[in-house]
Amino acid sequence: MASNIYRNYDQEELDWWYNARGRCKEVEKLKRDQEKGSDSCRQNYQCELNIRIGDTPREALDIYYPKGEGPFPIHIFFHGGYWKSNDKESSAYVADSLVPFGAIAVIGEYTLIPEVRMDELLRQCRQAVSWVWKNAKKIGGRQDQITISGHSAGGHITASMLATDWPSYDPTMPTSPLKAAVATSGLYDLSPVQLCSQNDDLNLSDEEVRNFSPINQAPKCQAKVWLPVGGDEGPEFIRQTEEMAASWAAKGVQIHSTVESGHDHFTIMNQHMDGDCDFAKRLRDHLGIS
Repeated sequence: MASNIYRNYDQEELDWWYNARGRCKEVEKLKRDQEKGSDSCRQNYQCELNIRIGDTPREALDIYYPKGEGPFPIHIFFHGGYWKSNDKESSAYVADSLVPFGAIAVIGEYTLIPEVRMDELLRQCRQAVSWVWKNAKKIGGRQDQITISGHSAGGHITASMLATDWPSYDPTMPTSPLKAAVATSGLYDLSPVQLCSQNDDLNLSDEEVRNFSPINQAPKCQAKVWLPVGGDEGPEFIRQTEEMAASWAAKGVQIHSTVESGHDHFTIMNQHMDGDCDFAKRLRDHLGIS
């Protein structure tokens, strides 16, 4: 009988619950739908692509603009992929829930592990947030209405941005440059990730787990936070979400989590492509986008 390595899971079970792609039977179709949706966004919306903000190729942003006269609220999105896959080009589909409703959508990018370690990956994401804050007026946005979201590893990144001491990172920035956040199906406790098969590629160290698990951090931004997770994602993604909400609520954050019935790790995100669906409406309500 296999021995437990984390909570009540043996190695095979832990690997299974953190294998988001393997657990989704329609993952290839759902990912193709995301790519098609992203292509449509590039065709349908005014956009500026691959704006370089750093020295490496993936330190770049894609920006999608609404019609009409600004200034507009700005929303920043970071994709998932266990910090080791995916890109901004296949993540533009989220703009469908934002741009037609009067928000600028900024799709962020970052160099992947193992080319960089987690500290550098997060530095690049902070650089993206800093760039947006400093250039908000230039791109027709409102500097006082910048919000953020992310999916899976992007949910981890979103939480990490909220936990950033922004004046220490950049003395010109306020403590709370981000006004609201949505982290969907996020990874906030890296301990089980280090123990499962995903770590064959990530090689997370004990120090990285300690330093970069948002559940252990004290948030700095005074932003309201929503943590949605799919009801079909399995016990670990749901536990991560609910324990993160409890941890940060105890630290004074205005935060709540929801379990979205009938959704898995990918269908929960594909709702972005229907801007009139209930999920998209709740997203915009939380973010203050009308």
